[in-house]
Amino acid sequence: MPANPDIVIHRGGCHCGEVRFEVHAAENIDVYDCNCSICQLLAYLHLVVPRDRFHLISGDSNLVTYTFNTGIAQHHFCKTCGIKSFYVPRSHPDQVSVNVRCIEPDTINKVTTIPINGAKTNWLIKCQ
Repeated sequence: MPANPDIVIHRGGCHCGEVRFEVHAAENIDVYDCNCSICQLLAYLHLVVPRDRFHLISGDSNLVTYTFNTGIAQHHFCKTCGIKSFYVPRSHPDQVSVNVRCIEPDTINKVTTIPINGAKTNWLIKCQ
């Protein structure tokens, strides 16, 4: 990934620590708060990045995947604690959505939340 002074390495993972990741994004991030059937139940806040900005550090063997409806979205959960810290969204299957609630807060300067009406429409979002 090219050097960019606006990009930092955010680290995070699941509750039990089995799944760990790094994501390259700005310190001031826009996240999407979707009200679709799964995001609302999980209180998921989306930070969507290109795949080359996401790196799974550990826990690949501890992930289970859930799909529904079209089967395109790949919802990855830690099989130990059940946390969904990231997934591959149906709207952007070439990208990764990280749950900002699973990122350690020390590298985040500001979070701007953008509501998305996923319950009524198919939402498309822009990457960081």
